[in-house]
Amino acid sequence: MKPKEVVVIGSGFSGLSTATHLAAAGYKVTVLEKNEVLGGRARKFNSAGFTFDMGPSWYWMPDVFDRYFSNFGKKTSDYYDLIRLDPSYSVIFGQEDVMEIPANLDQFKLALEKLEPGVSEKLDDFLEQAAFKYQRGINDLVHRPSVSLTEFLDLKLFRDVLKMDIFQSMSKHIRKYFKNEKIIRLMEFPVLFLGETAQNIPALYSLMNYADIALGTWYPKGGMHKIIEGMVTLAKDNGVVFRNNAEVVKIMADDGKAKSVQLLSGEEIAFDILVASADYHHVDKHLLEPKYSNYSDKYWDSRVLAPSSLLFYLGVNKRLKNLLHHNLFFDEPLEPHADAIYTNPRWPEKPLFYASVPSITDATVAPEGMENLFLLIPLAPDLEDSEATRNKYFNIIMSRLEKHTGQDIRSHIVYNRSYAHSDFKKDYHAFKGNAYGLANTLRQTAILKPSLRNKKLTNLYYSGQLTVPGPGVPPSLISGEVVAKEIIKNTINK
Repeated sequence: MKPKEVVVIGSGFSGLSTATHLAAAGYKVTVLEKNEVLGGRARKFNSAGFTFDMGPSWYWMPDVFDRYFSNFGKKTSDYYDLIRLDPSYSVIFGQEDVMEIPANLDQFKLALEKLEPGVSEKLDDFLEQAAFKYQRGINDLVHRPSVSLTEFLDLKLFRDVLKMDIFQSMSKHIRKYFKNEKIIRLMEFPVLFLGETAQNIPALYSLMNYADIALGTWYPKGGMHKIIEGMVTLAKDNGVVFRNNAEVVKIMADDGKAKSVQLLSGEEIAFDILVASADYHHVDKHLLEPKYSNYSDKYWDSRVLAPSSLLFYLGVNKRLKNLLHHNLFFDEPLEPHADAIYTNPRWPEKPLFYASVPSITDATVAPEGMENLFLLIPLAPDLEDSEATRNKYFNIIMSRLEKHTGQDIRSHIVYNRSYAHSDFKKDYHAFKGNAYGLANTLRQTAILKPSLRNKKLTNLYYSGQLTVPGPGVPPSLISGEVVAKEIIKNTINK
C-alpha cells in the first residue's frame, strides 16, 4: 500500500516533532520551511565569530526532551551534551541586591530562609502540590488533543482537576504560601513563559515552579539550536525531506479536503495530509480561502496573546562581571496595571528585562575573551517598533546593565542586532508580532484553544504555540506528537 504523503508547513519544534512521529509511523513527509535556516523561532545565526540563538534560551523540563527522543529509541545525549547550571539564574532586585538561585534544593531553602524565616516548610508544601500538577499535567492532560469535551468526562480526572486550583490565579495561590515580596516575585516569574502575568494565569501552572526548582535549569552545549540540529538529524534518519526557502502562499482545497499548497516560487505541491505548523492565524486568514477558515477576525482579535519581545544580540569584546548565564532584572518597581503588562498597547516606562550570557557557560559561542550577550524586553503585541524606539530602550536597559556590572559595555560592543515586532511578522508571519503564541489563560486552555483540526477540511491539522497545549518549547514538542497521533488514528487503514 502506497504511504500517505504529508506536507508540514514550518520547521520549528512542533513541525519537526509532527514530521518525525509521522515518518516513523510510515508516512512520506516533506517539511516546507519559509526561511533559509531550519528551526522556526529557534533558528540561529553566526556573525563576527559569535553564534546567537535567535529565540528560546531556557532549557526546562528535561524529561520532556528525554521522552521525545526515547520515542524513537534515542537519547538526548546522542545529539547534544547537557550542562546543569548552578546557580540556575540570578535575580537582580536592585544595586547590590542580587539573589542567585542555587540548583541544590537545601541551599535554595537556606536562601529563602534569609528572606522569610520558617519558609522552608511552606516551600515543601508548595512543591508537593506543584509536583502533583506537573505529573498529572505533563504526563496526561497536555497529551489530550482537546477536540471534544468527552476527553475530559472522567470522574478521576474531574477530582484531580479540582485539586489543581484551575479557578484560582497564580498570584493568589502563591500568596497563600509566601509573604516576602521578593519570594513572591521569584515564584511568579516562571509563568511568564506561559505568556501572561500571575494575575491572569490559573494556579494549575505552579507546575512551572516544580520544573524550575525541582528539575533544574539546563543548557545544551553549543546553544539551543543544537536541539533543532538533533531533531533534524533524527527526522532525516526517519526519511523526512526538508525544503528550505519554500514559503507557502496559498492552500488549495476542494470537496472537503486540502489538495495542494502553492509556494512563493509558483510551484504547487500535492499531498494527502497537511499539517500547518506555521502561525495559525496566518494560515487561517491568509493561506486558506475564507470559506475554509476556522475562525472569524472577531475571534482572533479577542484572543489574549502572549507577549512580543524586543531582542538585542550583542557581541562584546571583553568579559562581563557580576552576571550569570541567565539574569532577570527586577530592579525597577512594577508599574501600575502590571497585571496587563503584555496587553496594554504601550511601551513601558521602566521595563523588566532579561540578560543571557551563554559564553559564561560555553566558550564555543564567542571568540576568546569576548561575551555573547542576549537581551530581551517582554512587550505587548502589536506595537510600533521604530528604530528610534529600539535605540531608546537599548540605552535604558544598557544603563541599568552597566550600573549592575560596574563596567562600560556600550563602547565595547563589536556586534549589535535588534529584533522586534516587525521582524516577527516578516520572518514568521506572527499574529500582531507576538513572540510566544497564545497566553495560557483559563479561557484559552485545552478545548478553549484554537482547534488542532480544521473544521471544514478533513485532512488539515495545526500544531504549535497557538493551539494545544500552548506556548513554550516542551509544549511545542508535545503538540507535534499529539497531532501526529491524531493523524494516525484518523487515517490508519483508510
